[in-house]
Amino acid sequence: MTNQLNGCSVAILVTDGFEQVEMTEPRKALEQAGAKTTLVSPKDGQVQGWNHDNKGDVFKVDATLDSAGAKEFDALLLPGGVANPDKLRMTPKAVAFVESFVKEKKPIAAICHGPWMLVETKAVHGKTVTSWPSLKTDIVNAGGKWVDREVVTDGNIVTSRKPDDIPAFNKQTIALFAESMKHAPAAR
Repeated sequence: MTNQLNGCSVAILVTDGFEQVEMTEPRKALEQAGAKTTLVSPKDGQVQGWNHDNKGDVFKVDATLDSAGAKEFDALLLPGGVANPDKLRMTPKAVAFVESFVKEKKPIAAICHGPWMLVETKAVHGKTVTSWPSLKTDIVNAGGKWVDREVVTDGNIVTSRKPDDIPAFNKQTIALFAESMKHAPAAR
């Protein structure tokens, strides 16, 4: 379904250590659906992707957290990889960036270890979410209900467990973002 997301601007928050396929495949699906994606990072220049335990490709950062704000975007994508969200949740500007999406009730898609940022911003409280299994205790301790499912949508948040879930994750992410666009205020 092309053009479902025409006019939708999506921030993709990453730093070095993100799981490459969890950024590239959702990004491709979002762009094919008509969205404009922006790679946002705490650092300028490039970020290093990973393919499990091996270095992957480097990607150009489109905007830094110093220059980008949640008000510029309609939705947020949080790829996983262990190092990526662990570094981001220790970066106050990254946490504040995600908190802005949470406070404004903008749609957020997080996969694998990406929900750590949702734990950090208290966005999982009262929500049913999934993630890489090692985040279960963190999610439960943050007041969320963790389930072992391919993809879960609860309110304005969609989550998935791992790279194998990407097709279902992409489908639900596009559906959530498209539904949100129907109810979004007129153009910024």
